[in-house]
Amino acid sequence: MHLGKAVRLERIFNRNTGRTIIVPLDHGVTVGPIFGLVDLRDTVNKVAEGGANAVLMHKGLPRCSHRGHGKDVGLIVHLSASTALSPFPNAKTLVGTVEDAIRLGADGVSVHVNVGDETEARMLKDLGEVTSRANEWGMPVLAMVYARGPKIQNGYDPQVVTHCARLGEELGADVVKVPYTGSPETFERVVEACCIPVVIAGGEKMDNDFDILKMVYDSIAAGGAGLSVGRNVFQHQNPTLLVKALSYIVHEEGSLEEAMEMLEQGLKEQEEENV
Repeated sequence: MHLGKAVRLERIFNRNTGRTIIVPLDHGVTVGPIFGLVDLRDTVNKVAEGGANAVLMHKGLPRCSHRGHGKDVGLIVHLSASTALSPFPNAKTLVGTVEDAIRLGADGVSVHVNVGDETEARMLKDLGEVTSRANEWGMPVLAMVYARGPKIQNGYDPQVVTHCARLGEELGADVVKVPYTGSPETFERVVEACCIPVVIAGGEKMDNDFDILKMVYDSIAAGGAGLSVGRNVFQHQNPTLLVKALSYIVHEEGSLEEAMEMLEQGLKEQEEENV
């Protein structure tokens, strides 16, 4: 492996566990400045303090989120985008380059592909070109691959998710992000089909903390390499405490029950301080 790529991957992944906690903050292009993404420095501070390994954002946001203090955290620059206002929201287009990310001091780049969309061919071409260019620079690539389109009946179907993960591997990505399939048994098949790390997406905002922790715990048990979860982290009532609980599972192999107890105790103490 290119030495530069190995060094950058160690800034995104915990070198001792080979796993990662990534917090995407790229939602502003898609849906606007939602709760949690207005004060970027505050949000980055909170997730970094909790132990996040990296944050992920578009190229214009590092100037709004660079802190110059606090705990260090890796930076992944997202290179593709679309908006919820578009008649074709699943059609991602490149809006940045590997060189943009290098100039920002990034540790990695990411590209989004929606398999099954009418514009799938262009997105596949974009991913292939980015991985080739990134490889020249020793820049790690995270491929976010989802099944979304007219022929897709269930984007969480294990066979479909396995196909998505394998696509990222075969087109040269170093890490692939896919939806969790719902059980350790089915997700294990996804992981086994790839020779690169597989991390899970967070999906829609969940109703309770236990569901988040259990999804992550089960994915790790199945051999997953961690998570790339946005809204369920940065819109949490206390992102720092949640990331600490997630880190306990991902990096310390703590039990689900202990992680939940840790989070509940922290939230209880927070409430008592606010009385």
